[in-house]
Amino acid sequence: MDDASSAITDLSDDPAALKRMILDLSRQRDDATRRCDETSRQREQVTHERDEWHVKFLRAETELLRLKKWYYGRKADELTSAGDVSQMLLGFAQHLESRTVDPQDLPPGVKADDEAQIKTVRRVKRGRRNLAAFDQLPLVRHEHDLPDDQKLCPCCGEPRQRIGEESSWQIEYIPGHFERIEHVCFKYACRHCEADALNPNIELANKPTQPIEKGLAGPGLLAFIVTSKFSDYLPLYRLEAIFERNGFEIDRGTLGVWCRDCAQIVKPVYDLMIQRMLQSHVVCTDDTVMPMLAPGNGKTQKARMWVYVGDEHNPYNVFDFTLSRSRDGPLKFLANYKQVLLADAYGGYDGIVVSNDIIRAGCWAHARRKVVDAEKTHPTIAQQAVTLIGRLYAIEQQARELSHADRVEMRRRHSLPVLGELHHNLQTWRDQLLPKHPMADAVGYMLNQWGELSVFSTDGAVPIDNNVSEREMKRIVLNRKNSLFVGNERGGETAAILSSITSTCRRHGIDPQRYLTQLLTNLPDTPMSRLSDWLPDAWKKTHPGPTTNLSGV
Repeated sequence: MDDASSAITDLSDDPAALKRMILDLSRQRDDATRRCDETSRQREQVTHERDEWHVKFLRAETELLRLKKWYYGRKADELTSAGDVSQMLLGFAQHLESRTVDPQDLPPGVKADDEAQIKTVRRVKRGRRNLAAFDQLPLVRHEHDLPDDQKLCPCCGEPRQRIGEESSWQIEYIPGHFERIEHVCFKYACRHCEADALNPNIELANKPTQPIEKGLAGPGLLAFIVTSKFSDYLPLYRLEAIFERNGFEIDRGTLGVWCRDCAQIVKPVYDLMIQRMLQSHVVCTDDTVMPMLAPGNGKTQKARMWVYVGDEHNPYNVFDFTLSRSRDGPLKFLANYKQVLLADAYGGYDGIVVSNDIIRAGCWAHARRKVVDAEKTHPTIAQQAVTLIGRLYAIEQQARELSHADRVEMRRRHSLPVLGELHHNLQTWRDQLLPKHPMADAVGYMLNQWGELSVFSTDGAVPIDNNVSEREMKRIVLNRKNSLFVGNERGGETAAILSSITSTCRRHGIDPQRYLTQLLTNLPDTPMSRLSDWLPDAWKKTHPGPTTNLSGV
């Protein structure tokens, strides 16, 4: 109190001095305020720059992890943390299994030596398959008998009698071989008319119509070449070497011409498959790069291969080749389609969907993959999001065998609540994350595609994801890996046609070589009114036979 009184007493009574004092204090206050504001701005700038660098680091780390997974990691979209937990549980289970059973741990009434009542984990021993699985193979019986001198009894010297036999099985492979078939057409003429100086009426017998008129290759050879390249993904230069080892030297360029000729022969079936596929209620589609050799410079350009998968009522897988990824390709292909299109978030479909009044469905596998790729940047959100998406897939697993009506009812009762919870979480996470955060990209993808991702919950015929199309695109990727590129646009069209035939054969469990052999033999003489009989699904009904293994690509 005394200090304050003395300070007030020390003040000058001159108004001008007091005014100067107040102005000085005001300037000092303004300077302090400016320094404080400048410090705050600098702090905010530093914080902003730090956040930007942190986000850039997270995005770079996410991209690096994605590329490392692409080249070295597993292809499955699984969280790293979930994998660690699974590995830990696996180790715990192995340790628990190796432990002996303590008699004190057994339930009352069960003795330690009563193995029938003690449940143990049975190990499945790997070995050769049951030979009954090879019953469809041709059987050749080789009989092995004793020499005549060994048939005599060593004791009394009398001939011994046969009392039975022992048999064992062996699987042998007989390499394929080439045959040279000579077609001889006999020619007839009337010698009587010729002697009278009249028209001898010469007539030549006709041989069956060949796939390639005056061509060297028969239908079986053509079918084998097409199957090897477009079903077994064997490039033509390897096929050229295989043929040479078997005594038939043919240039790979000729093999390519034969593939083009086969594509032209079966194109009516391909066109009919497109017409039937476009009648599907749901069409699944995807695309990938198909390099094409650019004319002149020897380099390649990024052409595209598209796949369109029909539903169960129109079971055809159709490929289409375009020179670019512009929307002109699917716009032309889907010009008359007006139902449900299941695809990823590619923007090229937007104009097609609007102009054709198509319902567009989204893919939850793509959404889940984006979350998994950004897992390292925010493991908590990734775990929660993947868990909720996993609940959707668990419901789909239960509804797999149901009819469309029952499936959509189950989705309304069980999937819609999960979708509501996930959508609420996505909005919360969006507000918590920085705009350029990698996890914000995954969250934004799902929110932007929410309408498309929710279509499956109101239509029992729509799958939850587009994996069926991605599986079919693996055919193109494997062929691209082995053959590198197509030579020109015509080569891309050939690949699209023949890939459609072999892919649809695989879908129906048909041996493509057997089907193509009969197709190339009979199609040239088939009228257009009977063309539908040669669609793969229709052909299978009239030509029963062994089905191919569908577990591979």
